[in-house]
Order: sequence, then structure tokens, then C-alpha cells
Amino acid sequence: MGRLGGTVVMSWNVFTLCTRLRCLGSVMILFVLAIIAFTYYTLVLAIYGPALFHGGGLRSLTAFTVLLLFHALLVMLLWSYFAVVFTDPGRVPGNWRPNIDEETGDVDPLVESSGLPLNGAVGEEGIRRIRYCRKCDQFKPPRCHHCSVCGRCVLKMDHHCIWVVNCVGALNYKYFLLFLFYTFLETALVTLSLLPYFMAFFTDEDISEPVTTLAVSFIAFVLNLAFVLSILGFMIMHISFVAANTTTIEAYETKTTLKWHYDLGWRKNYEQVFGTDKRYWFIPAYSEEDLRRIPALQGLEYPTEPDAVALQQL
Repeated sequence: MGRLGGTVVMSWNVFTLCTRLRCLGSVMILFVLAIIAFTYYTLVLAIYGPALFHGGGLRSLTAFTVLLLFHALLVMLLWSYFAVVFTDPGRVPGNWRPNIDEETGDVDPLVESSGLPLNGAVGEEGIRRIRYCRKCDQFKPPRCHHCSVCGRCVLKMDHHCIWVVNCVGALNYKYFLLFLFYTFLETALVTLSLLPYFMAFFTDEDISEPVTTLAVSFIAFVLNLAFVLSILGFMIMHISFVAANTTTIEAYETKTTLKWHYDLGWRKNYEQVFGTDKRYWFIPAYSEEDLRRIPALQGLEYPTEPDAVALQQL
């Protein structure tokens, strides 16, 4: 708290609050697992598990189908989730130095005001600057940003996600998108499967279930419906980012940029996140061939629009 012109001013820093998010730690992971466990109990143990063995006929077949899809999506959801949690989003190597075009002095299209001037590199826009992080005391590769929560620079940082207690960056962005995708499918399946039990609260229909089962199914339905609606909007936003080859941070920065040089077309943009091997598109992993052929998957080098022709020849 400070005093300005006789007026008391609250010197509150939002980044100080961000650093306190670290204390959440494993609490958020346990919270996510608790939601999954509650949904599992409701759908599998309380409703469709008993229906599989005691329902008979069409009800048993429906229960088998629901349980099969639920467990398959659950495996992919948890695999993707822990891949985001435990995969480092990308660190700047200690010996990294910017690759400068000696003739033009061109560097990363996103030029920051706080940087180091190039030696004698003067372009049409004046003296260009190398991106440099004063907090980490190191150079910043293209599309790299400093995370105030993690306390370090992150390669192609998208945002810091409290749900995964980690930054989402170059090396785990695909895993994050798959986590959203499988969570959306899983919660949509649960919502549709619990819809008859939710409607039983408002009708006189007898579905031969205990009151406690109806109660937990009601809560699980509302919870999963909320996730379906929120994740759907989040997915649409990130799909548009992938299509334009931007991140959440860059989406705001490029509002003042006439031309986004990293946009190579939706197909090449997609491959920079998911790779070219279709067998790996829907699993949180990359093929060795893609890791070797696509530098963008490593988080340090990104082709720009003039390089699109060269990419087509790969």
C-alpha cells in the first residue's frame, strides 16, 4: 500500500497472486481425480454395472455398450491428463542463442520492447531487438514467454493451467488438446447416459432405482453437463488457434500485427502440433520420425510463411 498525492493507493500486483497458485500443487490433481471417481461410482458401480448383470435383454446390452465406451474414453482421458501434468512444456537450453540473419537482421516476428539491440542491424522499422528475458537472464527463443507462476520461460507458452498444475507449452500442447477432447467425449457420454435418471426427478416414472442412486445421478448429471458446455467453448477456441498457428497469448499479441508470419495454412499448422503420422494423432505421443523431421515439435524453431514452399517439399 502506498500514498500518491495524499490518496492511499493499493499497490496490489496480480503476478504476486499468480505465484501463490503454486501452493495448489497436487490439490488440483486430487480434485480432478475426485470428480472422475464420483462419476465412476455413479455410472459404473451404482447404475450401469448392476444393470449389466441383472438388467436382462436390451438393458444389459445398453449397459455393456455404455460401460465399454466409458472405460475406453477414461483410459485415453487419464493418459492424456497425466501426460500434460508430467511433461515439461519446454525449457530454454542454457546455451541457446538467437539465430540472426546477418544480411537483414531479421529475428522473431514478435518484437518486444524490452530486448537487446542487434549490432548494426537496422531495418525498415528501425533497430530490431533480440527477445531477452530479464527475469531469467537469458535469451528468449521465438514464441517463448515467461510464466510468472512457474517462474521461468516456457517454449511456445499457451497458458498456465491450474487444472493440470503445469504450463501448457510446445512439448505438451497436443496432450492438453487431447485431454480436452477426451474429457468432452467422456462427459458428453455420461450426461446422455444419466439423462433418464435426471428426468426421473421431475416425473412419476418408476425406473426401479433407490433414492440415493437418483440423488447421486442428479449431481453427476449436473456436474458433467457443466463440463460439457464449458469444455466445448474451450475446444472451439483452441481449434481456431491451431488452425491459425497461434497460442492464447499470441492471439492477443497479433491483434496489432498485420500479417502473422507463422500461419502456413491449416494443414501445416495442424501438423506442427499433432505431427504427420496419423497413427499418433489421437494418442499423447509422437513418432520418432515426426520428432526428427518437424523442428516445431521441439519448441525452438518455427518456420515462417516464406518457408512454406520448402516445407511442401519434405
